[in-house]
Amino acid sequence: MPVGQQQNHHQVPTYPPPESEDEESWLWSQIKAEARRDAESEPALASYLYATILSHPSLARSLSFHLANKLCSSTLLSTLLYDLFLGSLSAQPSVRAATVADLLAARHRDPACSCFSHCLLNYKGFLAVQAHRVAHLLWLQQRQPLALALQSRVADVFAVDIHPAARLGRGLLLDHATGVVIGETAVVGNNVSILHHVTLGGTGKAVGDRHPKIGDGVLIGAGATILGNVRIGEGAKIGAGSVVLIDVPPRTTAVGNPARLVGGKEKPARHEDVPGESMDHTSFISEWSDYII
Repeated sequence: MPVGQQQNHHQVPTYPPPESEDEESWLWSQIKAEARRDAESEPALASYLYATILSHPSLARSLSFHLANKLCSSTLLSTLLYDLFLGSLSAQPSVRAATVADLLAARHRDPACSCFSHCLLNYKGFLAVQAHRVAHLLWLQQRQPLALALQSRVADVFAVDIHPAARLGRGLLLDHATGVVIGETAVVGNNVSILHHVTLGGTGKAVGDRHPKIGDGVLIGAGATILGNVRIGEGAKIGAGSVVLIDVPPRTTAVGNPARLVGGKEKPARHEDVPGESMDHTSFISEWSDYII
């Protein structure tokens, strides 16, 4: 058969998922089909794809196996971590639903994410968030030493530092993810997108509720720093490199160091889209009169 006309034995299902099918089941079928396709086209990865995806009966088991092997050390064994991850995912349907939402978010919002299996295997922002979800459960169960040990391994392996007490919503995208820091009392809503080197931090040595609260649908650009118990309103946008020290109203854009609202404090420009989903980083430029090259 001529090159380019080989029969495709492993058809990848249609994207997005049919509404009539269970989302997690559909997604797992999609991931397996993608892995079979990649194993066939790249034999060097066939054993790896079989071990991480194709040998497992569910997304929960595949993810648990992969995270355990990524995060294990000479003293924190992969078998222990596998049981820990699988136990949490099996007992908490809400955590599995958040995992599915995070995978869908990456596929929808990141143009570099060509398929779900690549996100599951290779995207450290996704993997760091899934490990954090388990660490957060441990924290709530008063198993703080183990939760902190898991946080430390995630920071070592993925260069993402999320305190296990921090509360993260579903449909979260950490794009690139390197250098992301999220403090103990931070809260991040649903359908939020955060770029690399973002800090959601405190303002000093004060204890108590001292970290940012990020509303649903927020987009935080690369290198942005948000400090203190401030509220970033639903659907707001924080420009790359900005330093935010006070509240940002919903559906507005804050840019600069220190951050200022586009359009001014009295009548800030407001947008209708949800930037955490649209990933629109630059539409505010036309209204930012000081922007000159």
